[in-house]
Amino acid sequence: MVIKNRVKELRAKWNFTQSALAEAVGVTRQTIVALEKGDYIPSLLLAMKIARAFHLTIEEIFFMEDEK
Repeated sequence: MVIKNRVKELRAKWNFTQSALAEAVGVTRQTIVALEKGDYIPSLLLAMKIARAFHLTIEEIFFMEDEK
């Protein structure tokens, strides 16, 4: 299983730059880049901060997908 996310989609919808989202959740822009590419799985705390920034639940942003 692989953890996927909707961060890039939601960031665009909310008109956040990568830098603005990074600042809002207390990480570097590079962390947001890696997260959007799927190269980084966030800690629970970071996932909660991102969910709060978008006013959504963690499950609405992060989900598991079967590897093929």
